Amino acid sequence: MVIWIILLAMTAAAVMAVLWPLSRHYAVGRQADPDKQFYREQIAEIERDLARGVLLPNEAEAAKAEAGRRLLRATGLQADEAFAAVGEPALRRRRAASTLALSIIPLLALATYEIYGSPQLLSEPPGARMQPQQAGNINLLGAVAEIESHLAKNPQDGRGWEVIAPVYLRMGRIEDAVKAYESAIRYQAPDAARFANYGEVLVLAKDGLISAEAQAAFEQAAKLDPNAPKAQFYLARAAVQDGQTDKAKTILQNLLAASPADAPWVDPVRQELAALGAPQPEAAPAGTPQVGPEAIAGMVAGLASRLEAQGGTAEEWARLMRSYAVLGQRDKAAAAAKRAREALAQDTEALKTIDTMAQELKLTDAQP
Repeated sequence: MVIWIILLAMTAAAVMAVLWPLSRHYAVGRQADPDKQFYREQIAEIERDLARGVLLPNEAEAAKAEAGRRLLRATGLQADEAFAAVGEPALRRRRAASTLALSIIPLLALATYEIYGSPQLLSEPPGARMQPQQAGNINLLGAVAEIESHLAKNPQDGRGWEVIAPVYLRMGRIEDAVKAYESAIRYQAPDAARFANYGEVLVLAKDGLISAEAQAAFEQAAKLDPNAPKAQFYLARAAVQDGQTDKAKTILQNLLAASPADAPWVDPVRQELAALGAPQPEAAPAGTPQVGPEAIAGMVAGLASRLEAQGGTAEEWARLMRSYAVLGQRDKAAAAAKRAREALAQDTEALKTIDTMAQELKLTDAQP
């Protein structure tokens, strides 16, 4: 509120500075007056004649008295004429101009400021309009920068690496998360949760494929804690990927039996068992989304049909191979690898992609 009072006072001062020259008395005082100037010069001439001896003193006094009377008469007449010149019509025009200046100019200024200015900033501190998400991103980036600076100076701080690893994962920096978990494991005592997290980020880096390195991490976690749910869950997936479906069912059923009913991993375990066609010890809660084996098989079959009919990239063939392996259908995964090599026989780089996937899936019977 104070700022508006100050702005109003400044506007009024600026307007008065413009209107002041239009003041009636000032204008009249500045108007030219030839009659007064003539009589003043006449009196000065009489003084000079008296000094030269042209006029006698009594003649000079009489001449000055007559000139003075004429000057007074001219002054009064000029004032009357001057004030008459700025009579009611002129005064009305001046008042109208003053009113317009005092009202239109401030209103025009306020309207212009409202359109092109930022009046809301007067009542908001700097940065108050920043979106919460943007502020959160800036804070996160600043915190990450500080931790990275600390780790650059203290690379053996295993706890620091473990703190920043999930942050990298949330930011989508998967490779950085892998390196951070590697350092966390290297510089800290063995821990089941830490090995399980490391294995999981390796799986994410491979688009869901459980590599030999990831499986080793999960196995290490299971040795440290046989009941580690994340490690057991991924070991079951690794068994399916290796074609050991029965082993996977046993791992998942044991995990489900040992878990509390409200554990967050119970629903994913039930979905895995449903996809494998295994009977579940307990019905899933109402409303829980289930992915049945028929649905998964349908999606994989659709991908296979499209690749057979239209062909595809090496990445798409590799995805089909991985899907068959995850479903435990290793014979189909091997057949897909052979079909991919036939379709991509002229593309050396594509063949390398297929061979790499076959090695990761341990499809030794599908090697060229």
